[in-house]
Amino acid sequence: MAERRSFSEFVPLSAKKEADVNRLFKILKPYLPEQGWFYEEDALTDRSEKFLASEIIREKLFRLTGDELPYGCTVQIDQFDESDPALRRIAATIVVERDAHKGMVLGAGGERLKRIGTEARQELERLWGAKVFLELWVKVRSGWADSEEHLRSYGYE
Repeated sequence: MAERRSFSEFVPLSAKKEADVNRLFKILKPYLPEQGWFYEEDALTDRSEKFLASEIIREKLFRLTGDELPYGCTVQIDQFDESDPALRRIAATIVVERDAHKGMVLGAGGERLKRIGTEARQELERLWGAKVFLELWVKVRSGWADSEEHLRSYGYE
């Protein structure tokens, strides 16, 4: 590799050996500038709580539907009320491409949607240390993933 490219350093090592890892850190240090923090020390992300809520719901959606549901769905937060610090009220819509996908999300008698909501709510309550009232809906919007307007409205750029 040293013959193929002009690297500042070439460091053969084994990550299993603590001495090699420590040697790598010493070599890297002069290349890393010291600077202040970009964000607060305890910040989890630079995204909003509304965005986090949609991503947690989406994660539960995909985890609990497994390979059944294609990734052509998204979560739109319709209402996010945090006026009461002890209770967050969230209304969200799961947007899918086809009627068959809606059935996959709902499950028999709505049981899968209920489980998605329960697991998402529990994780949000742990994250925020507050009670969460979560209301979920499922809507079919054919072709939403191919529409620039729909993508922008759902927060995709």
